[in-house]
Amino acid sequence: MSTTMKATETTLTGERADLNQALANARHFLRFTAQNLTDEQAATRTTVSELTIGGLVKHVRSVEQVWQQFMLHGKSAMGWGDADFYDMPPEAMEAIEVEFSMQPGETLQGLLDSYAEIAAATDALLADIDLDAKHELPKAPWFVDTHWSVRRALLHIIAETTQHAGHADIIRESLDGQKTMG
Repeated sequence: MSTTMKATETTLTGERADLNQALANARHFLRFTAQNLTDEQAATRTTVSELTIGGLVKHVRSVEQVWQQFMLHGKSAMGWGDADFYDMPPEAMEAIEVEFSMQPGETLQGLLDSYAEIAAATDALLADIDLDAKHELPKAPWFVDTHWSVRRALLHIIAETTQHAGHADIIRESLDGQKTMG
C-alpha cells in the first residue's frame, strides 16, 4: 500500500470517507472484471457495441483525470481549452474517438497501472479540496447544468466508473463466462 493511500485512509472522515469508499468500490469492480485477461482479450469486442474491457479501463482513467483537472482549475483545464463541445478542436475529437479502444502498443497492465496512479491522485485531492467550490461546465449535449461543484464532479466520477464497470462485466461474461458477482 502506498504512503498516499495510508495517509488518505487515516485522514478521511464523514462525507469525504464515504465518497472515497464509493469510488474505491467502483474502481475495484472494474479492475476485478479485467483481472487475468490477456491484452488480446482486453481488446476484444464481445457484443455489437464497440466497447472492450481495455477500452473501458482507458476511458474511465481518462475521465477521472479530466475531472481532476476540472475540480482544480475549471473547464479550461479539461483538455478542450476554453472551447465548448460544439467548438472542440479536431485533435480533441480524435482523442475522444480513440479513448474507448486499446491502441497498438497499449497493454492492459499499462492501462491499469496508469489508472492506479490517477486514482491515487484523486484520492489525495479528496483529502483537502473544497467540495463546495464550483466551476462552469463546458457546453455539451450531455450537461443540463451550467456549473458543478467539486462534490458533483466526484459523484460523476463515481457514476461513470460504476456504469462502465457494469459494461465491463457484461463484456467479460460474454468473453469467457466470468461474472464479477453472482
